[in-house]
Amino acid sequence: MTKPKIGFLGVGWIGRNRMEAMIETGLVEATAIVEPSDEMADSAVASAPGAVRVGSYDELLSMNLDGIVIATPSALHAQQSIRALQAGAAVFCQKPLGRSADEARAVVDAAQAADRLLTVDLSYRFTEAMGAIAPLVRSGDLGRIHAVDLVFHNAYGPDKPWFYDRALSGGGCVMDLGVHLVDLALWTLGFPKVEQVHSALSSGGESLRAGDPRVEDYAVATLRLGGGMIVRLACSWRLQAGQEAQIEASFYGTAGAAAMRNVGGSFYDFEADRYHGTTRSRLVGPPDAWGGRAAADWARRLAAGERFGADAEQLVRTSAALDAIYAGA
Repeated sequence: MTKPKIGFLGVGWIGRNRMEAMIETGLVEATAIVEPSDEMADSAVASAPGAVRVGSYDELLSMNLDGIVIATPSALHAQQSIRALQAGAAVFCQKPLGRSADEARAVVDAAQAADRLLTVDLSYRFTEAMGAIAPLVRSGDLGRIHAVDLVFHNAYGPDKPWFYDRALSGGGCVMDLGVHLVDLALWTLGFPKVEQVHSALSSGGESLRAGDPRVEDYAVATLRLGGGMIVRLACSWRLQAGQEAQIEASFYGTAGAAAMRNVGGSFYDFEADRYHGTTRSRLVGPPDAWGGRAAADWARRLAAGERFGADAEQLVRTSAALDAIYAGA
């Protein structure tokens, strides 16, 4: 059986990591890469000796590839994804798929029209912690879920200037960090309707008003979902948090609760506990090599012949929730 041939647009740290995760499945072939940095390109080719470096995205699209992996600045994601889909390739894209729900909708519509698999690297879904929590929520073991608390504080800020340009990034810490946890909550809960959103955004400790060109480095939001569930989100860049990162997702039900959180300020190590009253029990703990699992899952689905799926609609719903957070401020 011929392995699907994959092209990689951008092979910085994340792009190369996802490429290596796909190659490790043994189910796809890394065929070609586009990368402006010689150093990054050389590292990627060393990880995928069969791959060739080509000079442009147009050249990549002309190679009749089965799939394209996109790891470029956010402003490019939607249009690059649409072009890949129209060329007949499946797409695995870094988040966000678009800077708005309208951009995400355009990509999903293109995937449906082309009947090609479309996935975004929403990798926190694939942690062992959420693998333990999600079934408890969905089975009703925790009773009726009525509240969810989401936290993602990053003691650092992005190191690339485009993150701070709203036209290029689509937003600040909500678009960069909040997207993961908002998606995680909606996905775990079965994507209930977002009925109402209240939010506040700030930059450098100053509230942001409509028309302010700055992107937010701190945000809080309350989302009221169908069925009366309340989701609270707090996220930030460069918060004085006393550790490198604080990441949590807690689901509170009428018969118990469950929460995942990072360990010791780590960006990668997570634990999950189940709560009952004043007691808790450990569900899972580190280590857990989860970073490339979403990429590997896409590779397996592509190799199995999967095409457009209804789950792509979830990408629009998550994007619409982010739009509501920005509008709610």
